[in-house]
Amino acid sequence: MTTTEPSSEVEDWATDFDILDSEYVADPAMVWGELREQCPIAHTDRYGSTWLPTRYDDLAEIAHDVERFSSRDIAVVTPGRELNPEATMMLIAPPITSDPPVHTWARRMLLPRFGPSRIEELTPITHGLADDLIDDFIDAGRADAAQDYAQHIPVRVIARMLGVPLEDESIFTRWAVTILQNGFQNIEGATDAVMEVIQYFGSKLDERERVPEGERPDDLVTMLVEARHDGDPLDDPHRIGSCFLLLLAGIDTTWSSIGSSLYHLATNPEDQQRLRDEPELMTSAVEEFLRFYSPVTMARYVAEDTEFAGCPMKQGDKILMAFPAGNRDPEHFDRPDEFVIDRQRNRHFAFGSGIHRCLGSNLARMELRVAIERFLDRIPPFELTDPSAVTWSGGQVRGPRRVPVRW
Repeated sequence: MTTTEPSSEVEDWATDFDILDSEYVADPAMVWGELREQCPIAHTDRYGSTWLPTRYDDLAEIAHDVERFSSRDIAVVTPGRELNPEATMMLIAPPITSDPPVHTWARRMLLPRFGPSRIEELTPITHGLADDLIDDFIDAGRADAAQDYAQHIPVRVIARMLGVPLEDESIFTRWAVTILQNGFQNIEGATDAVMEVIQYFGSKLDERERVPEGERPDDLVTMLVEARHDGDPLDDPHRIGSCFLLLLAGIDTTWSSIGSSLYHLATNPEDQQRLRDEPELMTSAVEEFLRFYSPVTMARYVAEDTEFAGCPMKQGDKILMAFPAGNRDPEHFDRPDEFVIDRQRNRHFAFGSGIHRCLGSNLARMELRVAIERFLDRIPPFELTDPSAVTWSGGQVRGPRRVPVRW
């Protein structure tokens, strides 16, 4: 899908929306704006009964109500019956697919690995990875900022954190594309990829268990092998599901954020020049990139028949947590549809809200900042070579997949 000339088959976004529609993928903010004024919680039956809240306050309230709105199924479209039963493990990815009390201890177990001190240790490594990538294309005077740069940084960082071979990078990227980007259109391919993930991490966990304690590397795979809850080891679905989450969620979301940021700078030369001239603006710029180009939409499962904001929701309905829509709510953001590089008040939803707020937010911010800084430090002023060649993915994660630039 491209950013130009979107065509839509949706006739009424309030009652028949489609987040996979080309118009929505190309410019969802236009749809959110119309819905927020006319029907702030839209509905569709296209993929099963599904609701789409567009107001910041509604999204926050739903995110904090874990009793009525469960995280047992966070996929924006659930293939369900068509999946191999074993592949439903893709929907068990603690802590993000867990409700309390499991969520509480599962998140607490991982949290130290994503704290500020751990992320600080990774900063020089990320710096070096970015420079290595730039070395490969700087002399060419052109590159694809998404394919040649953005997609590689997060996968290489999270592979190091997990303790899996960097040589498998292409496999990890293929999984992310097949499951998260193309899975809605290719259920069979996504199912096969999920089974590969389960087998891969099952094998890696088994290998690590055979290494004597005291000789194991200090990484996330070791942590999951040695973790105990109430004195018992974690079961395989929990351990494999956590690896699945940490690898794939960390790849696609941050890849999308880095790519969106470089796309913005390539198409807004005044912001690019200002960030070059005033590097002290990087902190506010990163937060504005996150707000303006928020990539992630999650889902909640309606746990019981209920009414929310006048909407009769039935058990089993889905609610799409369009956090990016909340980030464009004029009730909470001044000039919400403008990118303001020095925006001061910016309590955005890019990392979600409530108990499931993104575990890796410190890591994502660091990777985004380092990626932009190194690109600006080493690459001269750059621009798109062909705006019509820019492509975006939609659904669970929205981001540019091709960003051809020259300098």
